[in-house]
Amino acid sequence: MKKDIHPKYYPEAKIICACGNIIEVGSTIEEMKVETCSACHPFYTGKKKSMDTTGRVDRFKKLAEKAKEKKAAKTVKKPRAKADEKVEKKTAKKK
Repeated sequence: MKKDIHPKYYPEAKIICACGNIIEVGSTIEEMKVETCSACHPFYTGKKKSMDTTGRVDRFKKLAEKAKEKKAAKTVKKPRAKADEKVEKKTAKKK
């Protein structure tokens, strides 16, 4: 192996989260700052956060609601006179 090509290894490097949590791990960087960690990330905590600054979530919900209403209005049952006549003809032929 070549000498002096590997970076320095810090066995007790600190990772500092924006929530204040400090994690000590081994790394080639002595100190890192991150926005989320396992203590504050919604996936790990189970807390659902919705960052809705421009109203996108509300707008999406309204569009989905309108689409449901439109689909429900389209699914009005049509009379099945022709289908009923075919069934009656088949049963009459069998007798």
